[in-house]
Amino acid sequence: MKIHFIGIGGIGLSALAKFLANDGHQISGSDIKQTEITNDLALNFGAKITIPHHEDAVEGVERVIYSAAVRPNNPEYQKAKELGIELLSRKESLKTILGDKEVYAVGGAHGKSTTSAMLASIIPDSNALIGAISKEFGSNVRYAENNKVVFEADESDESFLNSNPHLAIVTNVEPEHMEYYEYDEERFYNAYKNFLNLAKIRVINAEDEFLGSLDIDAIKLYPSKDISNIEFVLVHGEPHTKFTFKDFGDFEVFGFGNHIALDAALAILGALEMGEKLEDIRKNILNYKGIKKRFDIIQNHEDCVVIDDYGHHPTEIQVTMKSLQAYKELRGFNKLNVIWQPHKYSRTLDNLQAFVECFEGVDELVILPIWAAGELKVDIDLKGAFSRYKLHMADSITRKDGVVQIIQDNNIIKEYREDLITAFGAGDITYQIRGEA
Repeated sequence: MKIHFIGIGGIGLSALAKFLANDGHQISGSDIKQTEITNDLALNFGAKITIPHHEDAVEGVERVIYSAAVRPNNPEYQKAKELGIELLSRKESLKTILGDKEVYAVGGAHGKSTTSAMLASIIPDSNALIGAISKEFGSNVRYAENNKVVFEADESDESFLNSNPHLAIVTNVEPEHMEYYEYDEERFYNAYKNFLNLAKIRVINAEDEFLGSLDIDAIKLYPSKDISNIEFVLVHGEPHTKFTFKDFGDFEVFGFGNHIALDAALAILGALEMGEKLEDIRKNILNYKGIKKRFDIIQNHEDCVVIDDYGHHPTEIQVTMKSLQAYKELRGFNKLNVIWQPHKYSRTLDNLQAFVECFEGVDELVILPIWAAGELKVDIDLKGAFSRYKLHMADSITRKDGVVQIIQDNNIIKEYREDLITAFGAGDITYQIRGEA
C-alpha cells in the first residue's frame, strides 16, 4: 500500500513507518521540521518527506496514519477526509500492523524502552519496534523475516490495548498521562489490567504495589529476593551492572543501577518463557549497548563526561540520580552538575514538590524554560521552588569543543568544562546538549 504518516518525525510513528517500509509498503510522511529521524526515513527507507504539513502530501495515498499530536484542523488530515482516504490514528493502526504477529509487548511507567531494547538484544532474530533508538542496531526498528515482534507498548493513550500481546511484560505502574484518562485512576489501572489479560504469558514486577496486588496468573519477579550481588563496574569508562539472578547465575549488562538489573531480569524471564536458552541469553544480553537519551554518554573525556538523559518524571530522575552518583564516584569526579528542561506545564505543576526533591545531591542545577509540548503557558515560580539549590536560570545551553555553555539573554553566564554534567528532559534539550540546536 501507499501509506502516509502525519507527524512521521515522532519516535513512535517513525518506528511504524520504518516497519511497514520493511514489510514492502510505500511510505511518505510529513512533520513541522526536518530532523535526524526524517532524514533517516528519506535516505534509508525511501520515504517522501513533506516539511511542513501540506494538503498535497496525501494525494494518491491509500491510507493515512496520524500521531496523537495531530489535530482535526491539520491540512493533510482535512484533505484525506475530503478525498475519502482511510484515516487511522497511531493507536488504531496497531490493530492492522500487529494483528497477525507474535508480539512480545513491554509496558510500564518507567523502564519500558530499556527493557524492550534488552529483550530485543536477548532475542536477536526478532523484529523490534521501540520508542527509543537502540544503540545496538542504531534505530528504533529492527527488521527480521519472521512473525516475532518485540514491541514497546504505550499506556499514554491506551494504545497498548491494540498491541495483540502474546507476551506482556510490565515493569511498574504509576499514574501518568492522567489528562487522557480524565483523571480517573480506576480507568487508568483498569487499562493495565486489560493489557495484561490480553496476553497468553505475563511477566510482572511483583514488588510494584499495584502489580503485586493483582490476582492473575503471571511469572512474578521479586527484585529484593531474586536479584543479588549487584555490582557497578566500568568497562572502557562505560557503565556496566553485574548481578546474580535467582539460580540462573551471573549476568552483566550495560548501564548503572538497581533498576538496570531489574529491567534485565524481566527481559530474561520473558525470553526464557519464549524458549530462549539460558546460555544464549547470558551471551546475547552483552550485545545491549544502551539506548539513545537514556544515561547516554555523549562525551567521555578523562576529566569531563557529558550525559544526555530523557528523564522527565521525578521518579525517573531520582533513579538516574542514584546511578549518576555511583558513576561520579567510580570515575573520581568532584562534582555533578545537572541541567533540567521541564517537560509540560501540567507535569511540572502536578509533580512540583517531587521534582524539587529528586535533584537532591546535585552540586549545581541549571533550569531551562519549560518545554510546552503544545500546552498553554502557566506561570510557575521555579526559581522560588528550587531556591535550596545552587541554581542558574537560563534560556538555553550548547556544547562546543567539549565545553557546556549556559546562556541567558544571549550571554554565556556559566561554562562547565570538567567533572560530570547531565542534561535531563524530553524536549529539545537533547539537541542543545549535543551542540545541534
